[in-house]
Amino acid sequence: MSRDGSGAPVGSTATGSGQRAHSRLRVAVIDRDPGFTQVLSNRLDALGWELRALSSALTIDALVTMRLNALVVDLSVLGPGSWEYLERTCARLPGLGVVVCTGPSSVAQRVRGLRLGADAWMTKPCHAEELICVIEAALRRHRRTEMPELEDAVRVGQVVIRPDLYQAYVGSASLDLTAREFEILHLLSQSDRVLRREEIYERVWGYAMAHGDRSVDVFVRKLRQKLRSVSPAWSYIHTHFGVGYRFAPELDGDRAAGAVEVVGEVDGEVVAPAGADELAGIGVDAARAEPIERELSELLRY
Repeated sequence: MSRDGSGAPVGSTATGSGQRAHSRLRVAVIDRDPGFTQVLSNRLDALGWELRALSSALTIDALVTMRLNALVVDLSVLGPGSWEYLERTCARLPGLGVVVCTGPSSVAQRVRGLRLGADAWMTKPCHAEELICVIEAALRRHRRTEMPELEDAVRVGQVVIRPDLYQAYVGSASLDLTAREFEILHLLSQSDRVLRREEIYERVWGYAMAHGDRSVDVFVRKLRQKLRSVSPAWSYIHTHFGVGYRFAPELDGDRAAGAVEVVGEVDGEVVAPAGADELAGIGVDAARAEPIERELSELLRY
């Protein structure tokens, strides 16, 4: 068995009577204490888990490619950027079990780490078996005892959606989406109908939306801004006022020709002027739709 600071596997499959019923769970440990990693490696080896010992932080994209189930991290190894790294890791990899295992800390530090997305916080020195049980508890919460099948990348307009990376790209430019922004984009892109705000909230947040909650509108506004910044000639998310949102990539002729898009803000939400098709959808006949569209565009200029 070997340890490699660049992320080489540590440990091999063991078949003992005490082995837990798991199939090659992958755990990475960012730590520079060789005694700690060796003891943990021996225990995980007996369980048939795969351990990758890292002496320094890897990029988030590198962690993604490792297809980890869990990450154990000593924040003292990460230096001044430890909090930012923890937050970005938890945001980009919401299915990853993250356990902070570090030296003595204050209540404020532990609370901060948990609020940034860590599943648990343990203080060194700690027993390897206790740490393993904490990792298992995190995995149960994430329902990651078996690796899910990866969805194929999907191209919509100029945007390529990568479920495996929890990210979307236009060419080589990433939209730099948060986990929640990606989940909303992915949900909308998979639907061929208008999704109500309440439905989006329930499917992304996991519980019923409170009356007056504007979280969906705020996140959709951010999504539009990011989409527009990398794909300015296309419109992707369309508002159905009083209902919700519809995803339909459409090439905007005016924007493609270099014209400035007319955009306004209603009750804190960025909106585009309604098109003739949308006006017709709410009962305005085709003969009146075009002049009303022009009038709305003029009003939204101010």
